[in-house]
Amino acid sequence: MSVNTRVGERGDMTGVEEPTFSAMTEPHRRELHVHCYRMLGSFEDAEDAVQETFLRAWRRRATFEGRSTFRAWLYKIATNTCLDLLAKRRPAPATGGEVVWLQPYPDRLLDELRADENGPEAAALARETIELAYVVALQHLAPRPRAALILRDVIGWPAKQVAELLGDSVNSVNSALQRGRAAMREHLPAERQDWTGGEEDVATRELVRRYTEASIAADIDALAAMLSDDVRFSMPPTPGLHVGRDTVVADWVQDGFETMTGLRVLPTAVNRQPALAAYIWQDEEQAYLPLTLDALRIEGGEITEIFIFHGDRFPQLGLPDRLEADA
Repeated sequence: MSVNTRVGERGDMTGVEEPTFSAMTEPHRRELHVHCYRMLGSFEDAEDAVQETFLRAWRRRATFEGRSTFRAWLYKIATNTCLDLLAKRRPAPATGGEVVWLQPYPDRLLDELRADENGPEAAALARETIELAYVVALQHLAPRPRAALILRDVIGWPAKQVAELLGDSVNSVNSALQRGRAAMREHLPAERQDWTGGEEDVATRELVRRYTEASIAADIDALAAMLSDDVRFSMPPTPGLHVGRDTVVADWVQDGFETMTGLRVLPTAVNRQPALAAYIWQDEEQAYLPLTLDALRIEGGEITEIFIFHGDRFPQLGLPDRLEADA
């Protein structure tokens, strides 16, 4: 018996068994996880939200009446789950341009998303709205306007459908969208092409190569030469946002970067941005162990933003937990 037959002509899922229901929900797992990640800014919180979404969907399967698609029904549950989590875990949105709970999203998992069938513009939108700069900007919105903006501008729902999900009027949603878009512009450059890294080109790869070599050599002067005048640097979950080349370099000097030796670096990618996984030699282990992940935003041949994440992110990024001396 097919899934459609089991669901019934009017969408009644009361009699659907758990294996069948799991087979219906599983194809949507990755896109729901990305949706929750945009809402929450945290990979781990997004995992919790998706698990809770599927649990709620199973418990409430009898409420699915087939008036919307099954996918839209799951998005509604996922969005409300995220709003509930935000109310419990983060009573206020981010402030001051930094997001201490920010975590990277590995490209290897983004590759699991189905290829967009709506053309190159939609594909570019999907790329731009997962970049770290965009996710950070989202975290500065209050939860409900954040949900409205993601559903309307990223997922592409009509305002009426967003209003129904949030239990608001269309006018209220449009007003929230207007405020949300204005707030986003405060945290992003005026033109999208100015802040998105886009597809990695030869010049970008060369800059990443130079950054890698300078990092291994602990050459601060070489690194400084690659930074834009208004570069931004943060290291979630450590509080602090440093803006400007001189400020960033001074912070590196204060932290003793110039004395850091014994590094090995692996190239990777997160949030559709180039990234470097740094390992440091540990005598007691006789191996290189995870240190940090540097995620870069590159514009016009310069590094305009650096996010450094702790080495405990390596497992979810699919990176090795150690590099042997002779590797």
